[in-house]
Amino acid sequence: MSIFWIGEKINMAAEILVTGVPGNVGSEVVAGLIRLGIPFRVGLFDLRAPHPEYAEQVEIIHFDFLKPETHRPAFEGIKRLFLVRPPALANVERDIAPALRTAIDCGVEHIVFLSIQGVENNRIVPHHKIEQIIEESGVKFTFLRASFFMQNLSTTQASKIRNHNEIALPVGNAKTSFIDVRDIGAVAVCALTDPQHENKKYTLTGQEALDYHQVAGKLTAILHRPIHYSDPSVFRFIYHQLRSGHQLGYALVVAGLYTITRFGNAKQVSQDVQRVLGRSPISFDQFVRDYRDCWQNG
Repeated sequence: MSIFWIGEKINMAAEILVTGVPGNVGSEVVAGLIRLGIPFRVGLFDLRAPHPEYAEQVEIIHFDFLKPETHRPAFEGIKRLFLVRPPALANVERDIAPALRTAIDCGVEHIVFLSIQGVENNRIVPHHKIEQIIEESGVKFTFLRASFFMQNLSTTQASKIRNHNEIALPVGNAKTSFIDVRDIGAVAVCALTDPQHENKKYTLTGQEALDYHQVAGKLTAILHRPIHYSDPSVFRFIYHQLRSGHQLGYALVVAGLYTITRFGNAKQVSQDVQRVLGRSPISFDQFVRDYRDCWQNG
């Protein structure tokens, strides 16, 4: 293992564990910590996967929420944890809580948790229970209550946009204050490296709230071809999620989130990104320009 600090090899123990890699936000946290030269450990679910490009720069260890034997080795020596709930795990007490208790028992002092916007008023989603467990444990925390990711459009929705020029989500005309995962990652790095963010609950959104007709319009303008938004029923949406290979629990949680969004729960625009980073959030237009290639054929 080799760890870099401002360009020089040194032997420093990692006190940060990053989960949720190679997911969107986890990968941004990794990139941010590498840029700062801060040693950290990555907990990977699948060590058989191709090694990421940063494998020679960081410590990588096997970590699986459902395999207790991987918990203690991953948390050994760790003081700060970046926690991402695997989308497939909806039973918090059975699937997530044991790892959190082991983390605290091993000496983790601060948990930065990727939560969701409006979680404080939504007991249905697993994030609510996770926040509750963390807060009641007495460990220091930072809750990153993020709005819907702009990158959902460049990942899970990309093929529909690329191949059918369509966004199909059961949201109606409701607005969403989309946030770029690059901003979430930047805020997470601040929280992991600066104690002023301990015991804070941040609502992370972009600069504006957009409905999906407006989103389709922005994609149309920048991609130079018509993109339209359809509004399927929740049942049709769940059916297509299952046909795409997702588990029922995942499909129900995602459908629930979009249903709540339909009632206006994701339209709030917060200034927390500006306050933490000292700059405005990345705009939706900038996101589309940066990711335009993923929606192009050929």
